[in-house]
Amino acid sequence: MTAPSNPLDLTGKVVLVTGGGKGIGRGISERFLAAGADVVVCSRSEPESLPTAGGRTAVFHPADVRDPDTAFATVAFIEEKFGRLDVLVNNAGGAPMTDAATASPRFSKAIIELNLLGPLYFAQAAHRLMAAQEEGGSVVNISSVSGVRPSPGTAAYGAAKAGMNSLTKSLAVEWAPRIRTNSIVVGLVRTEQAHLHYGDEDGIAAVGETIPLGRMAEPDDVADVCLFLASPMSRYVSGAEILLHGGGEMPAFLRAANSEADHAPVN
Repeated sequence: MTAPSNPLDLTGKVVLVTGGGKGIGRGISERFLAAGADVVVCSRSEPESLPTAGGRTAVFHPADVRDPDTAFATVAFIEEKFGRLDVLVNNAGGAPMTDAATASPRFSKAIIELNLLGPLYFAQAAHRLMAAQEEGGSVVNISSVSGVRPSPGTAAYGAAKAGMNSLTKSLAVEWAPRIRTNSIVVGLVRTEQAHLHYGDEDGIAAVGETIPLGRMAEPDDVADVCLFLASPMSRYVSGAEILLHGGGEMPAFLRAANSEADHAPVN
């Protein structure tokens, strides 16, 4: 097997990034554009500006990721425009803080649809094209640490992300060997909306200090792993959950122990 001269050069490849116009998704879209790929981003409304990198600009297609019809319509649009689809990044998702005891059924249903059923619909739509291609394809699911540890305040979101991780493993088996499916379990990320959750710069810095690597992730950190999982460099990686959390979160018992040590009398 002859390796390409630059395995991270995705010239000629076509990538679909759901929610690819802002936040983490924008960083992912820009990374693939810089690598030479044609990128399609989709969301319910078109972003004020489309991702651009390396003299290339993403193509927008409207889609509500919770609607299976728009998932298949988006892939049909890609097939008509480009004739192929090599990479699907299921990035769209999220949830506001809500008390699980009082969350309405409508709210919980919408969160599950956005974070679990939507990725399934888009994966099914992408499968139709990828399975027919000689080189197959790669599906990258953007998951969350909320799916692998308690997620107080976002219980339905955490449950959906746990389901996404399970879905990733199942599809990796069902669709092998032509389509590889992996998930990136993302920790805290600094995006343009970080201040809504963590306050000012001091608050963001304080949160970063709780992470072993000393900072929150940037969208580029997630984008780099997406590029790896889409490239020939990960040709034997499928069904994986890649932890991208800077080493995790400092255990509460250590904070408590250190606090007690700080206040202990010195003899």
